[in-house]
Amino acid sequence: MKMTVSGVTLECLKGNIAAQPDMTAIVNAANAQLQTGGGVAGAIHRAAGPGLEEEARPLAPIRPGEAVITGAHRLPNRQVIHCLGPVYGRDKPEAALLARCYSNALDLAERHRIDSIAFPALSTGVFGYPIEEAAEVAIRTIREKIPTLRSVQRIRFVLFADNDLEVHEKALSRIFG
Repeated sequence: MKMTVSGVTLECLKGNIAAQPDMTAIVNAANAQLQTGGGVAGAIHRAAGPGLEEEARPLAPIRPGEAVITGAHRLPNRQVIHCLGPVYGRDKPEAALLARCYSNALDLAERHRIDSIAFPALSTGVFGYPIEEAAEVAIRTIREKIPTLRSVQRIRFVLFADNDLEVHEKALSRIFG
């Protein structure tokens, strides 16, 4: 699914976040120590090689809602923006912290003149955020940020599962439709 809103193209697709060669930056669903982990972080770190963790280590720890930026190393992108999403049921208020992840990532992208950015479904894996709620927060936050974007012209959601893709497409249609 693809649509353009105020000059910004929004996309949803099923795929691997670490295999987005046409995107300038990808977003890592990071842990607080910015280390190799499981899920999205593991896939990104494996594809990027050990240099990613070496570069990120001095930037740690980060807190829920925070974002930092590094080079992409062996990934086909220029940069990786690392966001620490909230653990659902533990980090409060979840929705505000999750929204801050997306907002802070877009702010970093703007500061670094990034024209395209790919997001995974932050906090929905081992952090337990329900996919429907997370998609709603993500897309509403992006809708609020679009008027402030100058460099970012393309925002992509890269979803791992069919259900996650369907949920994001429905939320995109509902919020922007």
